[in-house]
Amino acid sequence: MKRKIAIVEDEPSIRENYADVLRRQGYEVATFSARAEALASFRARLPDLAILDIGLENDVEGGFELCRELRAMSATVPIIFLTARDSEFDTISGLRLGADDYLTKDISLPHLGARIAALFRRMDALRAPPVRETLLNRGPLTLDMNRMQVRWREQPVDLTLTEFWLIHAMARFPGHVKNREQLMHEANIVVDDSTITSHIKRVRHKFMLLDADFSAIETIYGMGYRWKTDS
Repeated sequence: MKRKIAIVEDEPSIRENYADVLRRQGYEVATFSARAEALASFRARLPDLAILDIGLENDVEGGFELCRELRAMSATVPIIFLTARDSEFDTISGLRLGADDYLTKDISLPHLGARIAALFRRMDALRAPPVRETLLNRGPLTLDMNRMQVRWREQPVDLTLTEFWLIHAMARFPGHVKNREQLMHEANIVVDDSTITSHIKRVRHKFMLLDADFSAIETIYGMGYRWKTDS
């Protein structure tokens, strides 16, 4: 069965250009110009991946709201923002709402295709987790690879797919510093440095909502990040 990608973009020429390329790559593509019609479709059937613009017709932040609504429906559907808005504030806002990636429209189509393929590879990995490591325990941290669930001090942590794999990449080898290239490789993602930084900040925030003293993710300036061995 073909994977279904939803494109929510209010510029017809841009929308159809993306859709044509993705269809030629073998995906089923549904296109929408406004939040309301996209949301109605998502309620009937979730896409396998969603690509969202931020400004949708007269709704200047409609994509942000749609991301929030889609993430409430599913914690794991990959969401990519693809927009002309390139400010750090917008990037962080999109990731905080649960998006897996934030891209600007100057990205090449092959690069976009690579990021989409990487997200789908991660979904496939979740469906067939390594039998030898279905439950990973690191002190107060527990990762359940079968259910893609994370717990901290017995409390569930609500992570997106990208956030889950970043935690897994670090927690597998506590004390080992992982630079951004290694995190991208082990989490099977293709993003820039600022996106990795934003994801780490968001993950820390989620853990700190449960435990104000959380400090297990350590930043090693100029090198990367590590999961502390004494956490």
